[in-house]
Amino acid sequence: MASDAAFVQYVCDQLARAGAVRAQKMFGEYAVYLDEKPVMLVCDNQVFVKPTEAGTALLQKPAYGAPYPGAKPHLLVTDLLDEAEALSQLLRVTADALPTPKPRRRSGGK
Repeated sequence: MASDAAFVQYVCDQLARAGAVRAQKMFGEYAVYLDEKPVMLVCDNQVFVKPTEAGTALLQKPAYGAPYPGAKPHLLVTDLLDEAEALSQLLRVTADALPTPKPRRRSGGK
């Protein structure tokens, strides 16, 4: 079951105080970026955050789940959706712990 676009918009609205947030549809689901770093996946209307030491330490009892079959475990944080401040803080420390993505090369031989 694919995620509902309205649900993804709600997730992004909850993260507005964390920084520049955007969602991009990928393979029928969504990747969420914070300051252009991919920090979260929304799959089947569930919210999965990339695990980092800082993010895991912030959660008292982290729950884990796989966003899709064969994926590495991610932090399952759907229960935090109504706690915008806590969710924003989690995403902020996660983004800070991740490297800046390398610029993508343009196709076309240039």
